[in-house]
Amino acid sequence: MSFLFGSRSSKTFKPKKNIPEGTHQYDLMKHAAATLGSGNLRLAVMLPEGEDLNEWVAVNTVDFFNQINMLYGTITEFCTEESCSIMSAGPKYEYHWADGHTVKKPIKCSAPKYIDYLMTWVQDQLDDETLFPSKIGVPFPKNFLSIAKTILKRLFRVYAHIYHQHFSEVVQLGEEAHLNTSFKHFIFFVQVELEEVNPHLRGGRVENHLGKTSLSSPDRDSNLDLPVLRSRAQHDKREFNLIDRRELAPLQELIDKLTAKDCR
Repeated sequence: MSFLFGSRSSKTFKPKKNIPEGTHQYDLMKHAAATLGSGNLRLAVMLPEGEDLNEWVAVNTVDFFNQINMLYGTITEFCTEESCSIMSAGPKYEYHWADGHTVKKPIKCSAPKYIDYLMTWVQDQLDDETLFPSKIGVPFPKNFLSIAKTILKRLFRVYAHIYHQHFSEVVQLGEEAHLNTSFKHFIFFVQVELEEVNPHLRGGRVENHLGKTSLSSPDRDSNLDLPVLRSRAQHDKREFNLIDRRELAPLQELIDKLTAKDCR
């Protein structure tokens, strides 16, 4: 179940990922759903007092997978090999797929193929008990936050593709409010510091891991992703960052617009 959508939609791109009832993560999921019901997204994404950060990130990562799964499921008929022969977010951003295991060298592919690769890969990560343990007493891996960061970074690309290439279809289907709410929730969760926008994000240029600038973002980051989760003690000890702001450049203008009234 998705915190935002509940059982509203039965159409998904991939099977929904359910958190087992009776687990602490299920209790956290119910807490998150109840907090979201208040309408305060800033409050809803904050780590509850006394809770484990890894479990909180795990529960929300599962939910965002389900949300994006449902959102993309509504527009799959419009996202085809012919209409979206390249996985892109507008004319300035192109994504190439690699997972570091079965596909080690980034490959150029269509949007539906890229998103299929991506969602299957995420699903495999979420189903792996050594990465996303659901049983009490089973520890999370030491690099869990880095794993979650990579998943969330790649899920963002589906939002970016939908907004840039399929927003007219989303409006036609009457789903724009759900898309905007889901994306705003996502952005608040990954805790972008909106007031600190770097100049190099302007004009569609993004600095890659090697210090060079390019207009495309191939998935060659499997071994280069470093944990960037950090405390923002100067603001609130329970806030954290999960996506580098450079990754969000394709939707920076939208992010500013959606969150303007919530900026501190």
